[in-house]
Amino acid sequence: MLKELQEKLSSVEEKNTYLYFITRVLKSDVKKSSKVLDKFLFKVYQVDVNDEIRSHLYLLTQNQLLQLSKKKTELHDYDVITDDTEQLFTYQMKNKMMSFADVVYNQLVSNPPKIQSLAEIISDEELWAYCVGFYNAPNDWVYTFRKILSGKVAIDEREGNSKSMLHKTIRTIFNTKNQKLELIHGETINLDKQVDCIFYDDVFYVAKKTQFEQIVGLEEEFKELAKEVVDKLANTKMIIGIDFMITKIEKHPPIHKKLVKLSRIGNYELLDISTIRKMQKVCKQFGDELKTKDGKLLIENDQDIDLTLKMLSDYYKRGEVSGKAYGTFAGKQLVTKETT
Repeated sequence: MLKELQEKLSSVEEKNTYLYFITRVLKSDVKKSSKVLDKFLFKVYQVDVNDEIRSHLYLLTQNQLLQLSKKKTELHDYDVITDDTEQLFTYQMKNKMMSFADVVYNQLVSNPPKIQSLAEIISDEELWAYCVGFYNAPNDWVYTFRKILSGKVAIDEREGNSKSMLHKTIRTIFNTKNQKLELIHGETINLDKQVDCIFYDDVFYVAKKTQFEQIVGLEEEFKELAKEVVDKLANTKMIIGIDFMITKIEKHPPIHKKLVKLSRIGNYELLDISTIRKMQKVCKQFGDELKTKDGKLLIENDQDIDLTLKMLSDYYKRGEVSGKAYGTFAGKQLVTKETT
C-alpha cells in the first residue's frame, strides 16, 4: 500500500499541493455525558503558500513515504496497546462516529475558508494540527497530518490579546549576508520535516501512533473510557483501594490505554476469589507478590496497580511451541481450531 501511495503522489503535480491548518474548539452545546470524541468541533482553514514552501511540502512527503517504506514494510491493524512502535498502523475511518470525521469527509473537500492571520483564529480556537493535501482528481486526494505543538507557533504580543500570546521569547534569525542576528517580525509557525499520519481512501496510515491519537481525539477518549473501566472494577466489589487507581488516571496518562485494553478483554467480569487465587499463583511463579485482603485484591501503591492490571490483562503469556514465557499487555485473542 505504501508503494501505491508513492505512485499516487508521484502522479500529482507539485502545483496541486495545498496547506491547511486545523483548529479545535469546545462545542457550545456540549453535554457532560457526551463522549470526548463528540465534545470538540474541528475547523479547517486553507493557507496560501509560495512556490518555495509548496515545493518543500511536496518533496518532504515524497521523502517521508520513501523512508516509511524502508523502515515499516508491514501494515498492522490499529490497536490500543502494541509492542512494536516501528510498525505502520492502519485505522479504518469509515463509519467512525467522531468529530474529526467531519474534517476528512466534509471540510477538506469543500474549499475551506482562507486564513488571514494566526491571531485571528487562535484568539478563540486552539491551533491543533496542519494538513497537506495532494489533489490528483475529483474525489481523489491524499492528505498528511502533523500535530502542532504550542511552542511551534508565535505571534507578536502587541498584535494579539492575552489568549493568543503563545510565545514570549524573542524570535531571531541569523542573517548570513551581514553576519548579524536579526529580529523576526510578524507571525511564525514551524513546519516539521515529518508526518504523523496519512489519510487516503477511508484509511489512516499511522506512522506516529501517539500523535495520531492526539490529532483525532482518541487520547482524551481513552481517559474517559479508563474512568468507566475503573467504575466497573469497583462494582465487582473484589478490589480494596480502588481510589488509588482513580487518582492514577488523573495524573498518569499511560494507564489509560491499559485500562481500555482491559475493557476489551473483559477478564474483570469473572473476578472472584477463585480467580484471585489463580492470579497469586501466577505472580509467585514470576517472583511477584499480589496483595490480597479478605480474599480481595488490595491496592496500596503504584506497584499494586501495575501488578493488578497485569493479572487482569493476562500480561504473562506462554509460547505454544517453545513454552517460553513472555510479558506484554499487547496481543490479540485467537480462536483455536479443533483437530481430529
